[in-house]
Amino acid sequence: MTMASRKTYKLSARLTLALLASGIGFWSLATNAVAADNLNVLTWCDHEDPALLEPFEKANNVKINFKDIDSTAAALAVLGQSKPGDWDVLVVDQTDTGRLVQMKILAPLNAKDFPFADIPAEIADAKLTSVDGTLYTVPEKFGYNTVAFNKAAVDPKAMEDINAIWDPKYKGRIAIYDYYVPVIEYIAIALGKTPADLNSSDLPAIKEKLIALKANAAMVGDVTTVQQALATGAVDILVGGGEWVTAGMAKDNPDLDYVIPGQGGVRWQQGLGVFAASKNKDLATKFVQYIVSPEAQGKLATSSCYWGMPANSKAVLNDEQKKILRWADQPGYIKVSHPYLQMTSDFDKELQALWAQVLQSN
Repeated sequence: MTMASRKTYKLSARLTLALLASGIGFWSLATNAVAADNLNVLTWCDHEDPALLEPFEKANNVKINFKDIDSTAAALAVLGQSKPGDWDVLVVDQTDTGRLVQMKILAPLNAKDFPFADIPAEIADAKLTSVDGTLYTVPEKFGYNTVAFNKAAVDPKAMEDINAIWDPKYKGRIAIYDYYVPVIEYIAIALGKTPADLNSSDLPAIKEKLIALKANAAMVGDVTTVQQALATGAVDILVGGGEWVTAGMAKDNPDLDYVIPGQGGVRWQQGLGVFAASKNKDLATKFVQYIVSPEAQGKLATSSCYWGMPANSKAVLNDEQKKILRWADQPGYIKVSHPYLQMTSDFDKELQALWAQVLQSN
């Protein structure tokens, strides 16, 4: 998913312990051979629920071995310590598809093998999935980095204006998600800029606006820190939050909500790819097909780790789950949201430097 740590979302200590318990023994890098009855997956935590994996394992007489990652950088670090062929499937932030293809990490896929007719056109965008007309990653789940809030403490109508978070009346009541890409994009939208068109000349204004936001905030923190702050009432507003914060806690804390302001928001999107060096490409492709099937999509969307919208519009979800995920609102949300930036390495370094300067500001 990029440099993001979004995929480490553990919605509560209880769920975290459950996930750790379910993962014991799943993977050891000491594995010396890739057996035909094993499939090795570099994945985010939402793919680790036994309820998701067991149907595929039983149907194919295979064991899914997984290693939890939280970013493309983490995946590359694991690959650097592995032998070619050790890994079969990768969960990835789709904005990194092109970069991974350039590094010759991903194998080409056949679009006819996957239900693209059931995936919204914006989510199936070839700019995110393909390189030079060849498919390399398949969309599986998406959601939003926007503003999450406690509607018992904050007027939901006020949050529909992207500029509300700079209002002095919210001073000390705001948390900022510590991931520079979506937050910088969000600030760019507030300044009336189109994220995809950002360049170096836009950064001074974004920096100034970010410093002002930080001065209005109580904290800038990682996923767990800002989630807990919102859930416990330490803050009332989370900049960078979205359904990944609120949906999984809807039953326990129905006052937590999110909105995409009228000016727009940022959309994260994850996909699945097959490693070019995999010795089990057919089985790996079959696993990708399974994950984007309606039944598996419903389980992935409501993972105990974090919820998100399934890419497949035929995902098996009940009415309550669809209501929590705001199923009916998705066409409108997609149209007013911007995907993560597809950046050059140099521009990425500029954004990281800007973020570091903001964090160090008083």
